[in-house]
Amino acid sequence: MQAKAKISKATMTIAWVVVFGAMAPLLDSTMINIAINNLVTSFHSSVTTVQWAVTGYLLATGVAVPFSSWLLNRFDGKAVFVAGEILFGLGSIFAAVAPNIQLLIIARLVQGFAGGLIMPLLTTLLVQTAGAAVMGQMMATVGLPMILGPLIGPVIGGIIIKFASWHWIFWINVPVVLISIALILWKMPNYPAQNRTAKMDFIGILLLIVSSSAIIYSLVNAAHTDRFNNATSIEMLILGAIALISYVVWAAWQKERAVVPLHLFKFASFDGAGLGLFIAGTVLNGAMLLLPLYFQNVRGMSVINAALALLPQGAGMLVSRTLTGRLTDQIGAKYVVLGSVVITFVGTLPFYWFGQQTSYWILALILFVRGIGAGGILMPLMADAYTGMQPGQVPAATIGTRIIQNIGSAFGSALITAIVTAYSTHQVNVFERHLKAETYHVDAAHLQVFTTSHLQAIRLAAFQQGFLVIAIAAIVIILPTLLLTNKLKAAK
Repeated sequence: MQAKAKISKATMTIAWVVVFGAMAPLLDSTMINIAINNLVTSFHSSVTTVQWAVTGYLLATGVAVPFSSWLLNRFDGKAVFVAGEILFGLGSIFAAVAPNIQLLIIARLVQGFAGGLIMPLLTTLLVQTAGAAVMGQMMATVGLPMILGPLIGPVIGGIIIKFASWHWIFWINVPVVLISIALILWKMPNYPAQNRTAKMDFIGILLLIVSSSAIIYSLVNAAHTDRFNNATSIEMLILGAIALISYVVWAAWQKERAVVPLHLFKFASFDGAGLGLFIAGTVLNGAMLLLPLYFQNVRGMSVINAALALLPQGAGMLVSRTLTGRLTDQIGAKYVVLGSVVITFVGTLPFYWFGQQTSYWILALILFVRGIGAGGILMPLMADAYTGMQPGQVPAATIGTRIIQNIGSAFGSALITAIVTAYSTHQVNVFERHLKAETYHVDAAHLQVFTTSHLQAIRLAAFQQGFLVIAIAAIVIILPTLLLTNKLKAAK
């Protein structure tokens, strides 16, 4: 029997440096969700505006993915890593001192772009350091912080807001980035440029940015105006569609040079994985945005209690992620994703009926179930995207799946925010019209209590609509799942 390859101490040290460098983006992307309410209050803004701090970050992350690959081809990998850390640190400083929501959103775009440079380096530099043969052992060792980061991010964010302010969600990144830069310069070797003649598809990237941003803006504007058929939303939707069609034409002309080559869509698994990853943005990121607001605005929890209330979901994700890789290898991605989305649906739909008085322990149990399902969606989808491809096609497929995932995440966050806000705005407007028309027969002494109770009911119903859409999105993922690999069938 062949001896199991061992990873040297020096290699593990480099691996830990790489993982530490990715921790700030990992934590930051989840900490801000718990701070949405505080940002709304601090900037005298609305949730639909503040959510651009989340949506913009995700879009910028997707945009940066092809730049990360291009920079690694043209420059030393160590220098690219340091540049990404410096940019993320600067973005964090600008976010911390932002005097208004507009500048905060711009700072988040900088952070997102830097995070999009850093995260792909995590896998790429680990492979270059240790080699593909021991990547399983490597990820088993250093993968835990990557799982725990998003899990503890909201809790850390809740503690920071409780005892300091939302500004420190960004200030805390600065020492982490400085330590990371010092470790990279001290412990990491150089990674020579792979291909200094590599070209970047700037036009293709621009078309994808315009398309995704216009469509998402259309959703957000619809939520603001209480109507999905207003002129601005329709115009932006048309602009997004034109940009998307233009990209298809451009990519057909550019062939392999396109940022997401069209020939990738000839592979059924890539189609299934891509569509599944896009919809998963609503199931995962939409819920990540909605749940903290639900616990604070509907359940009346403090920011730190709301963060702690999310722990059962994180625990469920931790449980399933330890099994997902093994099951995907044994039975294929199809049934792993299928089972995961059904469990996620079961763990989401009850929120459509939960009221303000529902026991937290029931919520915790359902969240744990939801976490088990949610933790088994992304990894099998991303792994199965490469099925049937030649080695030379894998880099383009990696860029494609990451872009699709991040655009889907931004779209999902905006969609859920738009649905909840539009429903709430419409119902409040109807209620106010009825009050003025004296439709309700309530005496003056009880009018304040009646109004408060009715507005609370509207808020609860709006969140219930959001959870219903998330649950439906989970079931819709079943359709692209049919295109994924089924190893049980192949084994017969």
